[in-house]
Amino acid sequence: MKKAILALADGTIFNGYSLGATGETIGEIVFTTGMVGYLETMTDPSCSGLIVAMTYPVIGNYGVNREDCQSDKVQVRGLIMKEVSDFPSNFRCQETLEEYLISENVIAITGIDTRALTKIIRNKGAINGMITTDENFDFEEHAEKIRSYKVASTVDSCSATEQTTYGEGSLHVALMDYGMKKNLLAPLLARGAKVTVYPASTPAEAVLADNPDGILLSNGPGNPTACTQQIAEVKALIESKKPLLGISLGHQLAALAMGGQTEKLPFGHRGANQPVKDFASGRTFITTQNHGYVVTKGSLAEDVAELTHVNVNDGTVEGLRYKNYPAVTVQFHPEAKPGTKDTGYLYDEFFAMMEGKCNA
Repeated sequence: MKKAILALADGTIFNGYSLGATGETIGEIVFTTGMVGYLETMTDPSCSGLIVAMTYPVIGNYGVNREDCQSDKVQVRGLIMKEVSDFPSNFRCQETLEEYLISENVIAITGIDTRALTKIIRNKGAINGMITTDENFDFEEHAEKIRSYKVASTVDSCSATEQTTYGEGSLHVALMDYGMKKNLLAPLLARGAKVTVYPASTPAEAVLADNPDGILLSNGPGNPTACTQQIAEVKALIESKKPLLGISLGHQLAALAMGGQTEKLPFGHRGANQPVKDFASGRTFITTQNHGYVVTKGSLAEDVAELTHVNVNDGTVEGLRYKNYPAVTVQFHPEAKPGTKDTGYLYDEFFAMMEGKCNA
């Protein structure tokens, strides 16, 4: 196998082997704790601009099925693994992970101590780095380029380019695409909705002119405070008093629109095993998450929104219910691809709001 090098911005070097394309790539390095879902992670627009390290030690053991892709291309800037399975075993397998990485021109490294890498990120926070297949790599020649990298991905670069409608249900959902996962459509269509997907730059006035029964704000990449246009439009959507559900980035944009604040986590929440407590039921659910920012706790006045969900690990905000509007938002992914489906009840509540059976 061809050798590869992972160089962190602080000068730490990991030597491993190349898997996939050759060359070099720079990105912000984060880790995800899921045992499965490597294809969904690689193609999730929320990972745009990132190099993702898989903490589970063996990746690729069930191969690749392109039906599981969450967008039309690989979104990560690189992939880091300890060990890759050469002989996947699954009845849905179409190709090996290595074959997929080569066909999609993805630079990846394997054979490194991902446990040690994860400890560095946990202690220092998300850190920039480079994966290169140049065996004569000199860190000092690339240090400034690595350290100065900033995630430049925007919702507009990951969003749909045109308005599209799916399904023929009696309830019409306007889905604002800020870099949505493909599977975000599935629970809406399964419940019999007609769904219109709108590009991220669509004005609220144009969305409301279509008279939807409800509005869903999708997930997406990057720093939510950079979405100045979208924040203004989300405020107008909330103030329309249409039933609204926000997910991940959509949750953050809603909070900013209503006067809240967001902050960057040291190393983010990524994986299919994040514990979240629902105050209404008193239950704790294991959720799928993929984000680096959260709504700052206490940044929204008590008469504006109430806290509905909290992360059990670090106490961060996971859900909000707005007091004067039929709007609820969550930081996690209720559609869970991959992951458990226990929090699908949020879609049931959203549909009940649209049908007028309950109030937010």
